[in-house]
Amino acid sequence: MELPRRRARSLALAAVALLVVAGLAGCLGGSGGFGDGASGTASPASAPVGDDSAGNLSIHFIHVGQGASVLVVGPTGETLLYDTGDWEDDGEHVLDYLRARNVTRIDYLVTSHADADHIGGHAAVIEYFETEADGVGAVYDPGVAAATRTYERYLDAVEAHDVTLYRAAAGDAIALSGASARVLAPPAEGFAGEDRNENSLALRVARGNVSLLLTGDGGSTAERYLRERYADGLNATILAAGHHGSNSSTGPGLLAASAPRVAVVQSAYDSPYGHPHREVLGRLADRGVPTYWTGVHGTVAFETDGERVAVLTRRGAPTDPRELRTAPGVSPGSEGRLDPRATFRARGEAPASTSGPTRTPDATVVADGGETAGALEVAEVHADARGNDHENLDDEYVVFRNAGDRTLDLSGWTVGDEADHAYEFPADTELGPGETLTLHTGSGTDADGHSYWGADTAVWNNGGDTVFVRTPEGELVTEEAYAS
Repeated sequence: MELPRRRARSLALAAVALLVVAGLAGCLGGSGGFGDGASGTASPASAPVGDDSAGNLSIHFIHVGQGASVLVVGPTGETLLYDTGDWEDDGEHVLDYLRARNVTRIDYLVTSHADADHIGGHAAVIEYFETEADGVGAVYDPGVAAATRTYERYLDAVEAHDVTLYRAAAGDAIALSGASARVLAPPAEGFAGEDRNENSLALRVARGNVSLLLTGDGGSTAERYLRERYADGLNATILAAGHHGSNSSTGPGLLAASAPRVAVVQSAYDSPYGHPHREVLGRLADRGVPTYWTGVHGTVAFETDGERVAVLTRRGAPTDPRELRTAPGVSPGSEGRLDPRATFRARGEAPASTSGPTRTPDATVVADGGETAGALEVAEVHADARGNDHENLDDEYVVFRNAGDRTLDLSGWTVGDEADHAYEFPADTELGPGETLTLHTGSGTDADGHSYWGADTAVWNNGGDTVFVRTPEGELVTEEAYAS
């Protein structure tokens, strides 16, 4: 049931139960989030993210500094905004980002919990969309109040604009068109002590085989609940590291249960709390999870058709968790385009059927006036050469295959790794349909399907690495991670 506006306000100020339990399946929806112009980005390379005409699900981890805000745009253009950043910028970074991408409505505003670094822009976002744009469809809150001015301003805005407010709990669903959006935590009765962090609203958004898991600042209690209640159903393609990468969250049990393909940390480069903590980065590294950090990558965005995922970031930086801090910091804000960094496939069976048109994030090569020229894939990585790797460089190699039906011209294409080693294919390097090419790390004469890097030392890490292939223009063609 919906809670009357004034009743919600009085309960919050009394610091007792904020809201009554409301089932959310089929609740208020809204108009599409983008409309014409879609992402509003200047570069064609970044246009797919947020392009509702593509029928894809897109996810934007907005760089707000020491805070959190995630924009989800569904296949039909509906928008879900999970948190709005820190109180000190009063929603400025989030609003700048939304306006730059022509977002005219927030269909679902989701509050992870009442901490000021998560709801800092709530009042400003509600005020802007209710007075200058197409409104806010509904607000979803876990129901644990905070005796802060930031929280009071948030409720003031809800009341002033008569925005529908629901308490969300495990088992509820948000009716995001074309995708699944399920609330996993907290339980309806909440966790003992009403700790705000532990009672964070955990949300799982999915399309096909691709899923996103958001846990707010949930710690060991919340993560144990998630593991015990959902078990194998907790799997996530994209995991938001809990509590900005704090060691209180993203524990080994959650990582084992969710088995993420990639992780994202939202925190400031110069976080006063030292986020992300080295213990969390170590756990992610031990599992071989490529990790993006808004502190060095800036805003991080994902686009998916439910099977393949494209990754875009504002800045290029390492994704090896243990090397993140070797990159320079990026200031919060929406300046700068989002450029493609990687593509990968989701794990799982064939994607579930979904309605509407879909467009696969393109991992093929476009040439000859826009026709698909072929598809390059990594067939094998032989990283551990016989004997001493540095003395047997010809036995360290990568095998590429043309899985398409047309000849690929590899001239000027580059092959790289996570340490930014780079090899460029010479002019007139071609690969026919079904053919393979073996790139050896050592020196030799290119011939008969074999090319030679000419490196002085081993390139490919025996403990795991990632193979990147890019066109001369820097467009990512394929990415293949391997473990030891």
